[in-house]
Amino acid sequence: MKKLDEKEIEKIKKDIELEFPNDNALQQIHIARKIIAKEAENKGLKYLDYIKLITKDIETVQ
Repeated sequence: MKKLDEKEIEKIKKDIELEFPNDNALQQIHIARKIIAKEAENKGLKYLDYIKLITKDIETVQ
């Protein structure tokens, strides 16, 4: 799986900061959501399928 590089993450952060300039909490939520969505896209999965895959991996580790 291709991880996002710092350049891509910084672009996401800047875009979200412009969308929600006065709400840091909302920015953090949307930044995380966008990063997860981009990782899912890079892996060829839909957003929810990727979430299920991640949680499945976490459950097997515990």
